Parts: sequence; structure tokens; C-alpha cells
Amino acid sequence: MFDVQEELKKLPAKPGVYMMHDDNDTIIYVGKAVNLHNRVRSYFRKNIGRGPQIDKMVTQISRFDYIITDSELEALVLENNLIKEYSPRYNTMLKDDKTYPYIKVTVADPYPRVLFSREMKKDRSRYFGPFTSAAAVKDTIDLINKLYQLRTCSRNLPKDEGKARPCLNYHMKQCMAPCQGYLSQKEYGKRIEQALDFLSGNYASVLKELEKKMQEASEKMEFEEAIRYRELCNSVRQVAQKQKMTDSNGEDKDIIALALDENDAVVQVFFVRNGKLIGREHFYMTHIGGWEQAQVLLDFVKQFYAGTPFIPRELMLQEEIEDVEILEKWLSARKGSRVYIRVPRKGTKEKLVELAAKNAALVLSQDREKIRREEGRTIGAVREIAALLGMEEIHRMEAYDISNISGFANVGSMVVYEKGKPKRSDYRKFKIKTVSGPDDYACMREVLTRRFLHRIEEKKEFDSFTRLPDLILMDGGRGQVNIAQQVLKELNLSIPVCGMVKDDNHRTRGLYYHNQEIFIDSHSEGFKLITRIQDEAHRFAIEYHRSLRGKTQVKSVLDDIPSIGPARRKALMRRFQSIEEIRQAKVETLAQLPEIPLSVAEGIYQFFHQKEEMD
Repeated sequence: MFDVQEELKKLPAKPGVYMMHDDNDTIIYVGKAVNLHNRVRSYFRKNIGRGPQIDKMVTQISRFDYIITDSELEALVLENNLIKEYSPRYNTMLKDDKTYPYIKVTVADPYPRVLFSREMKKDRSRYFGPFTSAAAVKDTIDLINKLYQLRTCSRNLPKDEGKARPCLNYHMKQCMAPCQGYLSQKEYGKRIEQALDFLSGNYASVLKELEKKMQEASEKMEFEEAIRYRELCNSVRQVAQKQKMTDSNGEDKDIIALALDENDAVVQVFFVRNGKLIGREHFYMTHIGGWEQAQVLLDFVKQFYAGTPFIPRELMLQEEIEDVEILEKWLSARKGSRVYIRVPRKGTKEKLVELAAKNAALVLSQDREKIRREEGRTIGAVREIAALLGMEEIHRMEAYDISNISGFANVGSMVVYEKGKPKRSDYRKFKIKTVSGPDDYACMREVLTRRFLHRIEEKKEFDSFTRLPDLILMDGGRGQVNIAQQVLKELNLSIPVCGMVKDDNHRTRGLYYHNQEIFIDSHSEGFKLITRIQDEAHRFAIEYHRSLRGKTQVKSVLDDIPSIGPARRKALMRRFQSIEEIRQAKVETLAQLPEIPLSVAEGIYQFFHQKEEMD
């Protein structure tokens, strides 16, 4: 038995990481401490203003354990690793699975290439970025290769020089074919230097040179060449316009600010590289209930920069955070050079932080609006339906449909919606066992009987069939509703049943409930939800029917008849309700099908009757 008070006395006064466990031995919180003895004991003191989030967590602590480290820096690294590993419920969590693109120039190669990369390695290549748009990176690489006619192939040069013919890029004047020795390594190197200059932001000289070549080509009446230079000029301008100057010192920095509400936070980061704002990105932090803004900011810095491959020279934050010195030491060690964390108080830098904060607040407010709209489409729509039917509340809805082709491969579907959203784990499909031929009512009776008998007889604790719906929706009107009500009555169940009525064009028209059709405003969210449910039930049934039909057709007895291929087999199944009807059909009846000539009809007839004689 874990005695909390006794274990608190044993805590060492050393740096380390502590882990709080609940009754199920799940780690619910991970923290670091300069002094484990003082920090962990503080959680179990009363009335010290820890906040509602921590107070709630403490009531769930069943035991704790800890790992001693040699320094606070080691504790910081270990804390990050454990949070990432266990995703504790009460730690603020960065929701981010992004990897940012870089432009990689393999300058160590004899004939370097300009490549797209998702990671930055210590491989003697030069990297530019990270960028926030993969599409923009690919466009820039494509432009550079066209501008300087660089190679894009993976040939080992100069070893493979002359071993194969030049590729299409050479003939399109997009590569100078160093693979053939048409361009010396020295000349190729000059082009790479120009590309590096371009990637560093020197666009003016490139534009000037391109405009000069465009003018010369035009004067020589080489209009196709002039158009090519004009298009390159436009591409360069587009790339240049994406770069916004923010500072004249050409440094790398990240500008970080956040906005938060009761449950979530959005952190906005502006990426400045070589003094240019190359992009921005927002990140979501969850589990932040009760946390102060500075604490959320601190957790973001630790989690984000533990995972990103590039660390800038400077982080500019919205407000002061704890552990700045240890964070700077940790970031500097990861980067390999000095990193500064600052809170600007005036000037351009402060305005950039304010701008980042405004962007974060905008994203958060837009998300609230998105959530509101989503709730209108789901929970709000369910409330509309409940009001139409005079019901107090609807939580779970089940919809049923039948699918077949002239009674062939009858199947049923059950789709489930909870709080207006599909719950696909509870979907069920039924292969009809007791009905042959096109009898949708009998098929529906079997489906509903099996579904609700399963609930009554099995009552498995975690089987979704044990949960009764608040409303049953039938794909059809009075007939289907009556079948459902009969089944429920036989099984002593009382569940409202509603029909989803369609018009002559097979579009949702209204609801059939209590022996009358209820009109629904086609612009309402309730109507749209009913339509989605009806379409989903139909889709799920058809998909199952197709899969069964495919399997059955592969094994069909019709495949054993000479001259019967897929097309004729389908024609027969469309015309006749079953194999038995085909067996009993006369030659003249079979030959009435356009796909079945008289000779084939005779062959089908003989096949079945010879088979009967053999049987």
C-alpha cells in the first residue's frame, strides 16, 4: 500500500522529475523540480492557491514516483521526453505533428543539387528555412533549377559522366547536362553560387539580368526565348513578394504570442530568417484549464523546441516566463551556439509580438465560431428534430436501409448517429438469411428482429447492441414504419419510430411520424442532418451489397455455362429474381433478353436440364 505521507518524507532535496499516478496507475502529470522534496510536498498542502486544475489533479493522485538527475537542465530534458511518451492528462499538450520543409543545397558534392527536405542534418549541405509552405518551397526549387539550369538527376557525377544520354531537361533547356561534360565543374559551381545568393534574398540582381536577356531576345526577334525570360521574371517577383522585411540585422528569430480561453490556447509563431518574415504558423495547446498564460507559454517553448530541428538565435516572447536561464542553456546546447529569450518592451519588436498575439486571438475566435457552426450542424440539428417530433431529448439515432437487385443478395444496414455525428464503430451490416426475392418489408423485419433480439438475449457489457436508440429512422414511409413498430411490439420494446420520406426524385421530403407526414424546412439544419443520415444508411447498405454481389458472382453457377460472361450474367440477374427462376425459364423467355441470342438461350436451358437429369 502506497502511503503518501510516508513517501513525502523520503523525497530527496535534489533536482529531478516526478510523475503522478491515478488509481489505474496511469501517469496523469509529469513535472520537473530543482528540489524534489519541496516541489512534490507543495501539491499536498492545503489552501495555497494552486488553481482548480491542480486541485482536481491532486484528488486523483494515488501514488507518485520520481527520477533524480544531476542538474535542472537534465530534469528539463527528461520532463519533455516523459510528457511526449505518456501524454499526461493534466500537462498542457502541444498538438503538433508538423514537419517543416527546408531547401537543401548539397554544396559538398562536385555537382550540387537543390533539393526539398523535411529535416536538417549535419551532412555539410546548406539549408534554407524552415518554411511553412511546402508548395512555396517546391515552387522556389523549380524556379532556381530553371533560372540556373541545374541538374535534378541523382547520377553520381563526375563518375557517371557520359555513361547515358542526356535527359529531357537538357532538350527543354532546363539543364546544361554536366552528365555529358557539356559544363565544367567550375562553371557549374558559379551557377550554384548564384543560386545560393538568390536563396539568401538577393533578387534585384537576378531580375536585372533576366530583364536584360528578355530585352536582347526581343530585339533579335527570338520571341519564344523572350517569353521564357518574361515568365522567369514573373516567378522571381512572386517569390520576392512573399518575403517581408522585418529587421535590418539579418538574424533568425521566432516571435511567439498566445491567446487562451477556459479550455484551449492558440500559440502564434512568426518565423524570421535572415531578417525576413518567411511565414507564420499557429499551434494548439490543450489541457490548459486553470493554467496561467505564462505557464502555457513556458510549456509551449519546451515542447516545441524539443522537437523542431531548427532553433533560431532569438525567441521573442509575449511575457516573462520562468526558468529562462535554464531554457537558454538548453536551447543553446541544442543549437550549438548562444540562444536568447527576450520580452521586447518597445519599438518594432514589441509591435511584432502584439501582431502575433492579435493573430492568435483571431484564430481562437474563428475556432469558437467553427465550433458553434459545428454544434448547429450536429447538436442543434438534433434539437430541431426532437422539437418537430415532440420529444424532449434525442441522444442516439439508428437508421436502417435494405439493398438488393431484384431480390438478389439481400442485405440490411444499420448506421448510428450520436449527438448528430456518425458513430461508425457502432455501424452494423446484415446478410439476410430468411428472405429470398425482392421483399424489402420481410428483409427489414429480419434485420430489426435480429438487432433487438441480440440486445435482449446477449446483453454483453461492451456490445453496442445493448444500447437502445432514442429514435429509430426508417428509409421509407408508412410501410417501413409499421414493420418496425410491429417488431418492437412483439419484443416488448417502446422506441419512437420515424420514417424518412423521399419524393419522386428520390430526395428527402419529410418525416413520417404518428401516422402523419411532417414537413421540414429544407434550409434547416435538422433537414440537412436527416438527409445525411438517410444517404449514409443507403451508402452503407449499397457498399455491403456490392461486396457480397461481387463474391457471389465469382462463385455463381452461371459461370459454369459456356458463352456466359460478366455482361450476360448481369443481364440475367437483372431480369430474373433468382437462379431458380433462370432454371425454370423457357428458351423463348431467355432469348427475349437483347444480350442473350437464341443459341445461348438454348445452351442455358440445356445446362440446367442436363444438370437436373444428372442430379
